[in-house]
Amino acid sequence: MAFDSIEELLQETQQKPLWKVILEDDLHTQGISYEESWNKMQYLWDAMKSASQNYQGELTSVSGLIGGDGAKMQHLADTQQTIGGDFLADIITQALKMGESNACMKRIVAAPTAGSCGVLPAVLIPFCKKFQTSDDEIIKALYVSAGFGQIIALRASISGAEGGCQAEIGSASAMAAAALVSLKGGSPTMAAHACAMALKSLMGLVCDPVAGLVEIPCVKRNVVGAVNAVSCADMALAGITSAIPPDEVIDAMQSVGLSMPIALKETGKGGLAATPTGQRIAKKMKK
Repeated sequence: MAFDSIEELLQETQQKPLWKVILEDDLHTQGISYEESWNKMQYLWDAMKSASQNYQGELTSVSGLIGGDGAKMQHLADTQQTIGGDFLADIITQALKMGESNACMKRIVAAPTAGSCGVLPAVLIPFCKKFQTSDDEIIKALYVSAGFGQIIALRASISGAEGGCQAEIGSASAMAAAALVSLKGGSPTMAAHACAMALKSLMGLVCDPVAGLVEIPCVKRNVVGAVNAVSCADMALAGITSAIPPDEVIDAMQSVGLSMPIALKETGKGGLAATPTGQRIAKKMKK
């Protein structure tokens, strides 16, 4: 990617829309045509929708720890008035469905990772339903999310093993927040502040998979990342800004990740994985 910082990316948006700046950078970086890049992003969006449509609530993961929660949430939303309303209920449902599909070895889109695959589709699919958004507009938003994600990956990390879950769910949430702002017509600067607020709200989140599996607490953290993205996007659209500039937030996340002990970076040795129940589950899995 040609951009080393969000500040540098924003400077290029004075003459072109944010999504187009990122798309053109993709063309230059990969040496592909406009149609090839666009079609690939369309393919990813179609795969997200397909993963949602093909969710099977009766499936469980090989471990038996994950499965059916998306169906439970869907049932609640269909039969009762949920506390957060239909839109929020749909977001929670989609995040659970995607995370479970990953655990059950179904086809998902790593956005930016498999462990955080539920965040982006969990906000985009319900948004598309609620606001009757065209595929073209969603694809433009995906370019926006990709641009911010690339800068986070460059300056910090999107790997739980390297930076903790803040680097996976946190990055996905930041990408989703920026995408939502762009979909609602917010400025590139607003998208950057949404990204920063989402990222810093999940800063310090550890990666502590029980039994070393991307299941507990990973699936439910996708829900948190998606809901966080919505709240930060709305704040940014209201004109609320991050007191710490976006690039400094990313650098701070990197610093926090480097400071984390190995036990809290995907090793399954700390956090929830180290609880008595977590240890019992791990022993059961070994048998």
